[in-house]
Amino acid sequence: MKHVNKRLWLLPLLLTTGIIACSDSDDPVVPQVEVNEAEVLINYVESAFGYNTHGGFVIKATDVRTNVVTNANQYVIDIRAPADYANGHIEGAVNVTWANLASHLQAMSPAASSYDVIVLACYSGQTAAFATGVVRAMGFENVKSLKWGMSSWHEDFSGPWVGNRSNSRATQFVTGSSPAKNTTGDYPVLNTGFDDGPSILEARVNAVLAEGFGAAKISNTDVFGNLTGHYIVNYWPTNLYENTGHVPGAVQYDPGTTPFKSNTFLKTLPTDQPVVIYCYTGQTSAYLTGYLRVLGYDARSLLYGANGMIWDKMVADGVANAFDPGHDIMNYDYAF
Repeated sequence: MKHVNKRLWLLPLLLTTGIIACSDSDDPVVPQVEVNEAEVLINYVESAFGYNTHGGFVIKATDVRTNVVTNANQYVIDIRAPADYANGHIEGAVNVTWANLASHLQAMSPAASSYDVIVLACYSGQTAAFATGVVRAMGFENVKSLKWGMSSWHEDFSGPWVGNRSNSRATQFVTGSSPAKNTTGDYPVLNTGFDDGPSILEARVNAVLAEGFGAAKISNTDVFGNLTGHYIVNYWPTNLYENTGHVPGAVQYDPGTTPFKSNTFLKTLPTDQPVVIYCYTGQTSAYLTGYLRVLGYDARSLLYGANGMIWDKMVADGVANAFDPGHDIMNYDYAF
């Protein structure tokens, strides 16, 4: 009888153990789906906002001034240091720190989208162009950068451009056809922890703004000091690349091909070394750099572009956007 009772006592335990064992082994295993965050982000940005948004990203001082005089539907944000803003700024401009730029645009009342144009003004147009590339990726498609920055508004602010025209690389530029682009590779690896486009975008924008333009700019001294350590992108049409010349080893990406789209040449950019982009002035390259850094590329904008390397050659060849103080400094009134 004792043996029977012992067996009966063990029966519930055996049944329970069997049920648990069966449950553990029979539960379906849900595989972890690995999200390619960069692909999700790029698909979202390109479908929602087009190729880094539509339309030109710069606005001339003449147009900004006309808008001020006519009281047009324009909003000007000056992102220079507060002390420089206090020493003179465009009438009606508000001073916003770099760190607060995105939140300022998001909190504007009336809404940012209600303005015909929102102008970002900095010293030379390069930081503002970079910021424009970042915030346009967020969907603020009416944001534009003041061309040449405050250097174009009045000679009192023109030092950055007057002082940075240079011919220091005139003897080092080379002519001829471009090396081949890289073969198609992978997108950068992003680790925001999100799996949807809007959330990944917000995280990336915040990260890029936190890094600032300092992490995204490079001097021609640093580039020429390590030509093989960077993937150098020349953002010019073919005739200028081949005839006016280019940085040795630079690979030509013709602006007319919209090269930084997923269905063109975006995936030819390397993810294992810095990508240095240069243009005529450093403004277009800064704009593109802002966008590419949001996507996860280690992109750098070459400061002052060809103006800072072969200014005389640009003038002699009639290349567009060679900074001309007599033409590009407007000497407009400014406020305090």
